[in-house]
Amino acid sequence: MLCAYWAELVALPLLPLLSWQGKRVRANTPRLPEASGLPSGVCAYSATYSTTSPVADNPGGKTLRLIGLGESTIAGVGVDRYEQSITAQFALALSGQLQADVAWQALGKNGADIAEAIATLLPLLPEASPRADILLIAFGVNDTTAFKSNRRYRADLTQLIDAVEQHFSPKLIVISGVPPLHAFPALPQPLRMVLGIKARSLDNVARQLASARPRLLYVATGFDIQDAALMAHDGYHPSAKGAQAWAAQLTGACLQAQLITL
Repeated sequence: MLCAYWAELVALPLLPLLSWQGKRVRANTPRLPEASGLPSGVCAYSATYSTTSPVADNPGGKTLRLIGLGESTIAGVGVDRYEQSITAQFALALSGQLQADVAWQALGKNGADIAEAIATLLPLLPEASPRADILLIAFGVNDTTAFKSNRRYRADLTQLIDAVEQHFSPKLIVISGVPPLHAFPALPQPLRMVLGIKARSLDNVARQLASARPRLLYVATGFDIQDAALMAHDGYHPSAKGAQAWAAQLTGACLQAQLITL
């Protein structure tokens, strides 16, 4: 029980300083837009993109469907075009490794926590696709900064997973771990330390939830956030190179788990 509230206990005596630092970060951090272009496309095995919509199956072979659901990174904040975002880069990496076309679609909202995504993104699912072979869930930063309790985070994540399982019946749900906020260059100390502790706490919730269910795969966010080339200039979101590194990590974990079938 103590571990679950460790971040809150550490933050309590620092609240005035943390509040001031949080306001400074919000005021000084550049507000990057969502990516331009269409949030869907097809990554062919030849590693070329088509951003035509709607996405159609390749008549010459099997097409996997990938849907990304999440916060600002899924919405392409930090990159110029949706083809550079994590969902598209994940599709590209999967296409090369599986030698198959991968149709992808990104459903993301800048600033959303899981509860907001349930209210605003889930109603979009019927229009998104009738099915998905692979579903990527990427949340956690906004739940961390909002200091969601472990219990609330578990309940919200469970509700989200239940909803997408019911709608898509995916072969695999990939839960990307909560990013390590203790390493975010845009955050000053001690705010970075406290948010890092909270992020690890929520990340453990996601890990435990994934381990208790079939067809769920937890993958920790492990690319080097302190590498400036992998981060956008706001120091808060992955750049195109960062999304590429993240996608390679997700793909490697999926292949190692042997949970994807054509």
